[in-house]
This record gives sequence, C-alpha cells and structure tokens, in this order.
Amino acid sequence: MRPSVPVSSHTGEKAALDRIRVGENVRRRALKRCPKAKSILPVLAPLTVCILLAALPLGAEDEAPLSSLVEEAQGAFDERYVEERMVEAIALYEALLLRIDPTETQSRTFVLNRLSQLCYEATTFSPGDTAEDRELFERGKSYGLESLRLHPDFARVEEDDFAAAVSHVDDAAALLWTADNWGGLCGMNPIEGLLHLGKVRTLYERCLAVDETFWGASPHNALGAMLVVTPAAFGGDADAGLGHLEAALEIAPTYLLNRVVRAQYWGFTYNLLGQIDGIRDAAFIESELTAVLDEPIGEWPFWNREALKEAAALLRKLEEMTP
Repeated sequence: MRPSVPVSSHTGEKAALDRIRVGENVRRRALKRCPKAKSILPVLAPLTVCILLAALPLGAEDEAPLSSLVEEAQGAFDERYVEERMVEAIALYEALLLRIDPTETQSRTFVLNRLSQLCYEATTFSPGDTAEDRELFERGKSYGLESLRLHPDFARVEEDDFAAAVSHVDDAAALLWTADNWGGLCGMNPIEGLLHLGKVRTLYERCLAVDETFWGASPHNALGAMLVVTPAAFGGDADAGLGHLEAALEIAPTYLLNRVVRAQYWGFTYNLLGQIDGIRDAAFIESELTAVLDEPIGEWPFWNREALKEAAALLRKLEEMTP
C-alpha cells in the first residue's frame, strides 16, 4: 500500500470531492434505492455480498433494488481505478451502509472498512496535499475508527489506553485503512503529525501481528516506510524499516507498490519533515523503477496502476535532482 506517513506522493489528476458528494447521476441512482443516502461507498467480495443482503431489512418489493445496489457497488469497486467509478463506489457503499441493521456487526464492519479504504484510495486522483485530500483522510479515519469501535473491548478501553485497545482487534482491514488515513493526515502536517505517529505505528504493528500478508503485505510496506523516514528521536529506525520493505516484496512480489516504495524510501533521503532532500542510490532507484514500468497490471488492478504512475513520477523526480 502507498505509505502515507509522514509523506504522501500522489500522482494523477485532481480529485473533485464535490463530485464525489453531489454527482447527479450517482446520487439519483443511490437515492432511488435509499432515500436517506447522501454521498459515497466501496465494494464487496461475492461471499460478503450474500452476507450483506442477509443483513439488510428488506420488504419483498425491495429485494431486487437492493440486490442491484450491492452488485453495482461491487462492480464500481472492481473498476475504481477509473475516477468516476471510484466516486460511484463510495456513493453506493454509503447508501448501503444506511440500510444495514445496526445489530448486524459483521456486515457493518465490512462496509465501514471498505469506505475507509475507498476514501484513502480516492486521494490518489489528486496532485496531493489538497483540502479535498484532507477531508477524504478525515472521513476515512472516521469510518475506520467506527469499525474498530464495533469491537467491544476496543471501545471499552480506547480512551484510557489506545495501545491496549488496539491489542484486542483482530481485523486487519480496520487496522490498516484506519492507519493509512490517519497517516495521510500526519503527512499533510508533519510537525503536528509527529504527535500522532505513535498511534499510527501501533495500528500498523497490530495489523502486522494479525496478518502480515494482508493486502499485498501492506503492513510491512507501510511500517517500513514509516520507520525509514521518521527521525530516530521519534522512533524511526532505517535498518528495521528496510527489513520490512524487503519482507513486503518477498511476501507479495506481484504487488508492484512494494517495489516502488522500497526504491522510493531507500533510494532517496529525507529531511526531518519527511520530504525528499537527496539521493542515496540513484542507480538503485533507476533500475528498480524502470523494471516496474515493464510489469503487467496483474491481480492488483487499482494499486498496480497506481504503482506504475508513481514509478514514472519518481523517475522524473530523480532526473530533476540529478546534475
């Protein structure tokens, strides 16, 4: 996963959050199925589709429209590498969230996690560090924390001991996407963000303990980038970070972002604010990123496309910085 702490390297066209919220075609379809729906949503695996449909309070006349809503959401999620489909996915999942019975914890958790994921991913359509990015990160963090609070033991001790609360959670998706969005906020304000890095790191470390292979070994990827770029005084450890970056690549070599992130965070050097300020190994950056550009999209249609965009952007950065 694209690490978000404490720097964020978005590429692509500017995301329009207003379109995410008020796109008329999306809105009409969502509102037709759920009159209370206000904005946007992510998608589900086939088994989860069945679970969600079972959790929804349906009248006989509503079954077909709701089935269609779930299928549309899944379809939009699968094609979310197109900005318009990302917008539609968020809208449909938020509409779906309003229809899930509050007592159906499993279904609610899944949709909240997907919304947290989609809000984070939607920022990749932006040049980075925009007001729209901040709002998406805030919403994604909020959805993630809401999901975590569905775990009774987390909710019970969160205010008193965040680390202890996180230790009760075994939901890798909730841990990862909450951390990514929170980390994205830290990256937008590095000085203030240093105050929250401990909690973000706690989430990543717990996710790593729960499932180190989750989402293309993203717990290793994200924690590794964080450790490399964070000052030692605030808990950074470059060697340990490199170990995590290499572990991510070993576990999930076809998740191209793992290779891009290793080249980015080990090939360049960073200042105290997490900004690139030099080059550690130009040959390493060039060879790794050039190789990525020759790889197929494969089984990760959204993030491998993002990896290709970021690889090209980093190669341009390298060229700009090379005398």
